[in-house]
This record gives sequence, structure tokens and C-alpha cells, in this order.
Amino acid sequence: MCGIVGFIGNKDSKEVLLKGLEKLEYRGYDSAGIAIVNENGVTIFKEKGRIADLRRIVDERVSANTGIGHTRWATHGVPSKTNAHPHQSTNGRFTLVHNGVIENFDLLKREYLKDVSFVSDTDTEVIVQLIELFVKEGLEVLESFRKTLSLLRGSYAIAFLDERDKDTIYVAKNKSPLLVGLGTGFNVIASDAMAMLQVTDQFVELMDKEIVIITKDKVTIQNLQGETISRNPYTAELDASDIEKGTYPHYMLKEVDEQPLVMRKIIQKYQGKNGELTIDSKIIDAMKQSDRIYIIAAGTSYHAGLVGKQFIEKMAKIPVEVHVSSEFVYNMPLLSEKPLFIFISQSGETADSRAVLVSVKELGHPALTITNVPGSTLSREADYTLLLHAGPEIAVASTKAYTAQLAVLAILAEVTAKSRELEVGFDLVRELGIIANAMEVLCDSKEIIEQVAREFLTVTRNCFFIGRSLDFYVGLEGALKLKEISYIQAEGFAGGELKHGTIALIEEGTPVIALATQEGVNLSIRGNVKEVVARGANPCIISMKGLEMDEDSFVIPQVHELLTPLVSVIPLQLLAYYAALHRDCDVDKPRNLAKSVTVE
Repeated sequence: MCGIVGFIGNKDSKEVLLKGLEKLEYRGYDSAGIAIVNENGVTIFKEKGRIADLRRIVDERVSANTGIGHTRWATHGVPSKTNAHPHQSTNGRFTLVHNGVIENFDLLKREYLKDVSFVSDTDTEVIVQLIELFVKEGLEVLESFRKTLSLLRGSYAIAFLDERDKDTIYVAKNKSPLLVGLGTGFNVIASDAMAMLQVTDQFVELMDKEIVIITKDKVTIQNLQGETISRNPYTAELDASDIEKGTYPHYMLKEVDEQPLVMRKIIQKYQGKNGELTIDSKIIDAMKQSDRIYIIAAGTSYHAGLVGKQFIEKMAKIPVEVHVSSEFVYNMPLLSEKPLFIFISQSGETADSRAVLVSVKELGHPALTITNVPGSTLSREADYTLLLHAGPEIAVASTKAYTAQLAVLAILAEVTAKSRELEVGFDLVRELGIIANAMEVLCDSKEIIEQVAREFLTVTRNCFFIGRSLDFYVGLEGALKLKEISYIQAEGFAGGELKHGTIALIEEGTPVIALATQEGVNLSIRGNVKEVVARGANPCIISMKGLEMDEDSFVIPQVHELLTPLVSVIPLQLLAYYAALHRDCDVDKPRNLAKSVTVE
């Protein structure tokens, strides 16, 4: 993985490809490349590092109307120019880019390609070598591609060129996302519509195990049996300005600041004509019919699920379990009789979660996806979808998608509770409005939070986050943000667990960030702070107005106690941002990480 683009049309393809790859930089990558084909054959440019490094080596004297491009996040083989895509077959006729993981690549090497000298360490090269092998054995190119795909086990999004046919791009997909974009006199491919909004807003979704033959005037979709499939395009409802930084130095800072707007947009999208929050009645029925809800997620979305469990259990009175998707798929617990599965994913393409969804559907259980991306794989394949309406999130470290997930989970819990004639105890629309205002206050407090970051996080090598109840879950997310972008080794712990082992890690000067927003455990968490201070820790207490004390470093505005995670996370997001900034880290594109994790 991580990103694919392609162009075939009536103008030079290089700049379209490069701009497309730049729009995919948010996904995270370690190398990039493009391949173009004209009457003189295929020319490849690829480089380890950023798209800017690739741009420097692209020869402007070479032009071609057809090309493919790729950003790579290493899965097989170290990040290097050699392992970067595109890859070629031995005789150079076929050139290919690929997202995903071919699980049986080693077996295919031994069974079919033992006489081939491989150039790279990638699983991808097996695909292009197989295509060449079967063509040499007498198959037509399309049939060779079809046979190759039938042998692959795992995930793939593939685009390849035939040097002898400069007017065609061949494409296929299984589990990894890929779209075809339609134009007049040209067509494009992209892992994400954002990559090609520069030229079109008309896209066709591809389904698993489909093959596409693309020319500048025609797109032909087939299944693996060769049967032609007809599918109407959709309009990508994205504003190109939403994916620009504007005056902000980093996407992450822009997206932190967008959170008040996102809260108000979510209220607007989920508010009915009578002012009440509303959700599709089929989703509410599924909630009410379930005897247990299983939330499946990864990373930041998993942390949102932990908070969402509290929302649903406290408001709707339905028991909830929260599971890490990569573990659940291989170690499914004993399920209840009437489970409902909720999948939380910013991109809607998280491979680990999709693997669980496939298993769940085979068992016949209903599934709901909460995602930021309409038409994404998890959205298409689940029975129901709730959208986050957060707008494109470009920075690898998720911020506004996390708070949007919490807001939508709260709305789901509240609407379900009211449908069960349960008393919620507060007006969620009003409370979300208060939260939006509180978020604005926090976003306007950057100078204070930056100073806190300077004091606690500039030179440290590690940091601990502690909290109790909901604050524990927010601390997990704060630790993840910090480690993601500043590379400070950070962990979140339940305050009461410190004495059961973790306190042994406290050294002189160790920063400990404590959250104190829950009245029932306020004194308990402050007692935990005293324990780490006695061992030399440097404490930073973030409290909520009404619970604050003189020693606190920062106080957040008061909101309803159950909903505090929506606001208490913002200073933690900003602490991570400024810690990364002060340590000269790449805030938006941290090392080794990808935004859309499309491999298991």
C-alpha cells in the first residue's frame, strides 16, 4: 500500500499523476513513483522519500498521455528506490503498481517463478512477473491478467501498463479501495477521489474481484469470469478547498480548529424538522432488537468506541463490548444470541475491521458502520451507515474524526434511549452546542497549551497519561496522539493501576499528564498524582471548571460530565502538536504511519 493514481487521455499525464500523488500524501508513505507509456515505450521515475523528491527527477522532456503512479508504505522489503513502485516484468513489457498484501507470494514464486531473477523484495513483483509468464505461454494480456488474479490470495488494488498498448490501463481490485474517474476525452483511477478532484468529480466504485479495462474514451468493468458489469457513476461531494491547508502551517492544526464547526454540522445533519435528533428508524430498530452490541475498531476509532460504550450503556441501557479488530478477527469471543456489530473507521477502509465484517456477515449478524467516507468499503458492505460529516481529514493523526465519532455515538445512544422511553437526563442538542462553544475556547487557548508543551514535553523521552472512568479512555487517545507525531514513548493508564506495576517506571522528571473531569473520581485521581510526585514525576493536571484546584496546569470549560471526552481531548491533541513541532517532527506525515490502513 498506500496510494494509486492513473491517467489516460488527451494531454501529458505527468503533472496529473504528480498532483494526484500529492493529494494522497496524507495517507503516509515512504517512496513514490510514476510510469508513463508512449510510442517509444515505458519510462519510470521513482524515488525513496517525498513526492517533492520524485518531482526533481522527472524528466520534463518525456511526455505521454498514459501513466500510473504510486505512493508506497512498506510491507515487504525496506523503504528504498528499488522496492518503490512501479515494478516491471523481466522483459520490461509490463509495468505495475499495487496496494495491499499478497499473502501467498512466496508460494507463487516457488511454484511458477523459480527461474525468474527478482529485482525487489516486494510481494508486488510476483504479480507483474506472473502476467509476463502467462503471456509468454500464449495467453492474451487480459486472459493472463485474469489467470494471475485467480492465483492471488490476499488484498490488492492493481493498475498495469502494457508497453505494446499505450492506449490502455488494466485495473483490478480486491479488498483494497480503488475508484475509476470519468472525464471527457480522458479517464483516471485513484485510491481516493481527492486525488483526482483536480480533473473530475464523477467516479465509479469498483467492487472486489472486478477487472477494468480503461481507455481515454471507455471504461469496461468485468468480473473474473469475463462478464461485463454496468454501474452508474456518482458525484464526489467534496470541496477542493476542504483538502487545502489555507493559511495553516499544518493540516493537523487546521483540523483541530475545525472541530467546533464539525459539531455544529453534525447537529444540523442529524436534527429533524421538530428540532429533535433523528436517525434512520431501521438502525434504531436494530439497536433495540440487539441483546448486546459489539464495537469493532482500531487505533483512535477504538478509543472512540471505549467512550461510545459508556454513552450507549448509560443512556440506552444496552450492554456493549469493545474489541480491537485485528484481534477479534482471529479470536472471536462467544457471542450473544442477538448481537449488533458497530464498526468505527474514519476512512471506512480499515482492513482489520473489514475482515471482521466479512466474518460477521457470514454468520448472518447485522452490522452498522460509522465512518467519515460515504461509499467506502465498510459502508457499502455493512447493513447500515452513519456518516461523521467531518469533511476530509488529511493529517495522519486523527483529531476531528475522533470527536465526530464521539458525537455520532452520543446521538445514536440518545435516539435509541428515547425510542425505548428511557430518560436521558439532558438535552443533547443543547449540550453539543455548549461543547462546540467550549471547543472554540480551547482552540483559542493555543498559546497557553504550547507553553505547557514546552514545559513538560520538549526534552523528555517518555510520558504517562492517567485518568479514571472516562478520563482513562481519553488518556489513551492523548498518549496515542503524542507517540504518533512526536515519537515520545507515551502510554495511558487507569489511575488506580499505577500501584500495580506501572509506578515502577516513574523516574525523576517523568511527565505525568492527569485528567480530572469526573467529579466522582476527582479526589482519587489527584491522590494518584500525589503518588507519582512522591517518586519524582513532573505532574500536569488538566481539569474541568468546577473541579479545578490551584496546582492544575490547564482548566477546560465546563460541559456535561458524560460528554467531557469531546472537549478534554482537544488540549491533548494540541499538546501532541506542539511537542512534535518543538522537536522538529513532520506533524502531518509521521514516520512509518499510514492514514488509511488497508492491509491486515
